[in-house]
Order: sequence, then structure tokens, then C-alpha cells
Amino acid sequence: MNRHYRKTIIAGNWKMNKTASETVAFAAELRKLLPEGLKSEIVLCMPALNVTTAQKAFKGTKVNVGVETMHYQAKGAFTGELAPAMLTDLGVKYVIIGHSERRQYYNETDQSVNRKVRAALDTGLIPIVCVGESLAQREMGVTSELLAYQVMSALSGVSARELRRVVIAYEPIWAIGTGKTATSEQAQEACEGIRALLRKKYDARAARAVSILYGGSMNAKNAAELLAMPDIDGGLIGGASLIPADFATILEASRQEA
Repeated sequence: MNRHYRKTIIAGNWKMNKTASETVAFAAELRKLLPEGLKSEIVLCMPALNVTTAQKAFKGTKVNVGVETMHYQAKGAFTGELAPAMLTDLGVKYVIIGHSERRQYYNETDQSVNRKVRAALDTGLIPIVCVGESLAQREMGVTSELLAYQVMSALSGVSARELRRVVIAYEPIWAIGTGKTATSEQAQEACEGIRALLRKKYDARAARAVSILYGGSMNAKNAAELLAMPDIDGGLIGGASLIPADFATILEASRQEA
């Protein structure tokens, strides 16, 4: 992490977990455990049904409530979808875009991810853009090329000024929900490579301002080591974000200075 140039962000991705009542109970427990004087940005992305409940439960804290996906259209006949303005009207600040599970189960493509990034930026939302390779792709040695394609596709048409409002999450697919974690060196290599891409596409100043998160099974035990890497600016946390004590431990680990 490098606080001199960019924000440290610890974001939870609840996926399809927690009812409204469970959200209230979680908030009550986490409020007791939130580290004092923490400079890191705290984000909890959750099912949209829980947003208003969570906002009330976390009122007076520094916890930002976000969502896990949205549509790129402003309105229309898209049954079950969420329009960007619906989110901003609720006070939502962050939205996860292009998570591997959305790509795998709901046919999201690099092109639709780009349209969602554009819509998020145009509506004042901060997109957390997910990129990452499968185990087969890593073993084929195409990780760098794949990440380059995903990042460049997602950021097509995004200006250097707008880039400052984009967060990128490197999530190796083979390490999501499997208990496997990239080594700190593997995670750093990927995040460093993403920053190098941004430097090439934009410039050094723009690249060093972007927060790049690691999101492959970061937990209470490995967070400190991963967050010690110079190009890992936080985490997109899955399972550990559902457990108040574990999430609080990760938040504490983010105090590190580079």
C-alpha cells in the first residue's frame, strides 16, 4: 500500500448472503469492533434489498454501503435489474462490476463491463472493477495478457481524470471461494502489472492514484502479509466479510504504512 498517492480500501462482497435482520445483527457486532482512527475506506457491498437497512444500522460510522452489480441502462424493460440512478438516489457510493461470478453465471462480457463502468462514472458511482484469470489460464502462462485485455476493455473511453474514480480488484478466479490464495508475491506481481498497464495507457500520475485491491480469499490470517505489498491497496473480501471479528481484523491489518 502507498497512502502517499492513493486510498486504502477494504471492501466486503457479501454475495447472496444475509437477510435484513441478519444485517442488523452484523452491524451491531461490527460497530463494537471497528478500529478507532482508521484511515482506510470501509465498504460493504451487499444485496440491494439490504442497503437501506444497512445504512440505518451503520449510521454514524465510516462504513460505506455498496451493491454487487447494476445495469448500464438508465431505465427500461430489464426485469429484476437495478438502474444506476436507483442506487445513487439511495445514497449508494460503490458498485462492484464484472465479478467473475457475474461473468460466469450471468453472461457478463468485457463489453458489458465497459458499459457498466461508463454508466457508473456518468452517474457518480465508484466502480470496483473485477479482473482475474482461471487456473487453466494461469497454467497456460497467459495471466498478464488476459489481465491486460480485461483492464483495457473495462476502461475503454475512460479519461485520466475519470480513472481517479475507478477501483480495480484483482481476483484470481482459482482463489475465489476455494480457500486457496495467491502468494503475496503472485498477488503483487499481478497488481504491479495492472498498474504498469495504467501507466502505459495514461501516465504515471494517473496510475499511481488508482487503488488496486486483491480479492482471492483474503482473510484474517493472510491479510497483513498481502496488504504489506506495495501495489496492493486493500482487499475485496468475500467469506471473511460475513464474520464481524474477521472483517475487523482485516481492517486493523490495513493500518500498515508503505
